[in-house]
Amino acid sequence: MRKIIPIFLLTFATLVSVEANPPNVIVIISDDQGYADVGFNGSDEILTPNIDRIAHEGLRFTSAYVTHPVCGPSRAGLLTGRDQGRFGFRKNPTLSPFEPTAGLPPAEDNFAEIMNRGGYRTGIIGKWHMGTHVDLRPNVQGFDEFFGFLAGGHTFFPELLTYPDIESSDKPNAWYYTKLLRNETRIEVDDYITDELSDEAVDFVRRNHDGSFFLYLAYHAPHTPMEATEKYLSRFPDIEDKTRRIYAAMISSMDDGIGRVLDELDTHGIAENTMVFFLGDNGGARNNASVNTPLRGYKGQLFEGGIRVPFALRWPAMLPGGEDFDHPITALDILATVTAAANLPIDPAKPLDGVNLLPYLTGKKDQAPHDILFWEVLSRGSKAVRQGNMKVIVPLAGDEPELYNLSLDLGETHNLATQRPELVEELLARHAEWEAGFIPQAFPPLGSWDVSAPR
Repeated sequence: MRKIIPIFLLTFATLVSVEANPPNVIVIISDDQGYADVGFNGSDEILTPNIDRIAHEGLRFTSAYVTHPVCGPSRAGLLTGRDQGRFGFRKNPTLSPFEPTAGLPPAEDNFAEIMNRGGYRTGIIGKWHMGTHVDLRPNVQGFDEFFGFLAGGHTFFPELLTYPDIESSDKPNAWYYTKLLRNETRIEVDDYITDELSDEAVDFVRRNHDGSFFLYLAYHAPHTPMEATEKYLSRFPDIEDKTRRIYAAMISSMDDGIGRVLDELDTHGIAENTMVFFLGDNGGARNNASVNTPLRGYKGQLFEGGIRVPFALRWPAMLPGGEDFDHPITALDILATVTAAANLPIDPAKPLDGVNLLPYLTGKKDQAPHDILFWEVLSRGSKAVRQGNMKVIVPLAGDEPELYNLSLDLGETHNLATQRPELVEELLARHAEWEAGFIPQAFPPLGSWDVSAPR
């Protein structure tokens, strides 16, 4: 790990300014993006100059994880800062708008509610996926503003938005074609949907730049369906594989939008004291031509390719630029870090499972933020544990556990389980203790809604 600049080298004036003016916060998340498909992780095929700005002007995290290898549970963990199994969000929820339990439980504090209590203006743009029932939607879960869609995926072409709302779905995946929402009002749009989301994000910053704000910019690119306009496809004439070319175009459109958001921060002179996070929601998927090299596995799996994601943080007022942070971290740490930076209280009855990263990023602490990390996939019976550089994984229920030394074998190809059975047993025992704190799946899962059933 390259040297992190200690916080005491920052000027006294900067420290006073940050204390008097809590940082703005933007969390940008991509959907099913491959670990290798961003410039700051080495891609020279899909150029992402604007996403790279976040890493080059801030910190790149080389061992950053999400809490689950599929969208819904991963995002639930990020938004609450808590292991999603604690509140039964262990699978993607049904998209039925008639199921009042299927989503982020209102009893859980989430990012927006916590930031609201600190006087922040809060907005979500893009993919919600935390419940489609009217009692689970963003505006009743702490977000002052919502622009986007409720389901886990969506078309990118405005001319395909033919369903007035999710309640009118009459066949599987009809929810991909619902009109967008501005709060609870259905609206008409006429641009490529990624561009619409970016336009709205720029406008959110423009309207709220003179106060404290939190923006959750939840892109659905490059999740299927694979759809892109010629404007972006024309940038990749040398990619022969059709799906890969569309995928690259989808990332490029997102990168353009992120650049415009960063430029808007500059326009209003607030970039210095704005925390900007960028991460993927899980590993690249098998069906969108993503690349997770040098990692093994894909979305849905607990091999590194399913859970290790591109991750960067920029906060010029407090953090150095152009550095790498190599210790393992998790998306749970985002809320813990932000609430510490903004001096916001957490309900002691719902303690965060993440760690405030600031002492580690500023050099006050030089050890790893986490002693151990855990994962589980209820639907597959998968489990994984990482302690230091050693990782145990049970790929599927009934499989023999595997052990890998990630410092020597990032691709998880040399199984050491028979050489160190005592370590495997110890880590799986700790996993069992961790999982004992979970409750059963709390709602019907994705695929359980019979859209043809009488209502």
